[in-house]
Amino acid sequence: MTATVTARRAARSDAMALLARWGLAARATLYLLIGILAVALAAGSRRGETDQRGAFEELTRHTGGTPLLWVIAIGLAGYALWRLSEAAFGVVGEGKKAGPRAQSLARAIIYGFFAVSAFKIVTHAGTSSQAGQQELWTAKAMQHQSGRWAVGIVGAVIAICGLYLVWEGFTRKFEKYLTLDRMSPKTHKVVEFLGVTGTASRGVVFTLAGIFVIAAAVQYDPKKAGGLDRALRELADTPAGPWVLGVVAIGVVMFGIYGFAEAKWRRT
Repeated sequence: MTATVTARRAARSDAMALLARWGLAARATLYLLIGILAVALAAGSRRGETDQRGAFEELTRHTGGTPLLWVIAIGLAGYALWRLSEAAFGVVGEGKKAGPRAQSLARAIIYGFFAVSAFKIVTHAGTSSQAGQQELWTAKAMQHQSGRWAVGIVGAVIAICGLYLVWEGFTRKFEKYLTLDRMSPKTHKVVEFLGVTGTASRGVVFTLAGIFVIAAAVQYDPKKAGGLDRALRELADTPAGPWVLGVVAIGVVMFGIYGFAEAKWRRT
């Protein structure tokens, strides 16, 4: 048996399916926490970072938070591995189409980074802020020739991905990956509502984050590239900011809740 055949079988095994569901639940928990922190930011009671790292750090401040963060970190690593297997051997419901496989590869890299960040926090191996790291990377990139163009392109990609998520939410594209026949009609309606609202809200935040990265490149100001935290704080600083941010934050909370439904009914 060749290594390729063995790897393909592992990618379609029960163990990988378990990792996928564990990872989806970990992702759901992460976005639920981010949404709650964003609600606190809208209410004016949040000073720390409102992003993935901020959620991890906030979790460790509460009883039982550190063991839960271990569970989340392992889950995110499993999620990254599952997405990597999709990139290598095809996405369920999509076959071996290049587009979905490229998306899975990107998700594997992103959530692998989140997993490393979670492991660093839970083992006290890193203290720098996520927003600060993004600003530092942006500043270093713009020191090189054509660096501003590269940063601008990255920002455009992030913004386009955000707009795609908005489209995916409103067109209910996410439903093709769910085993809808295992849901009751009432459950289906609830999951559909959470999926539409949550996915679109997440897309809005990603779009804003991408726009700020583009602004950092255009204005030669790395501080504008603060990622998710920057996007949410910029929303809060607009005239109707707290209300707009509150709506978006509730949408992110809904995506977190939808994520648990996906962990249960996702086709893997």
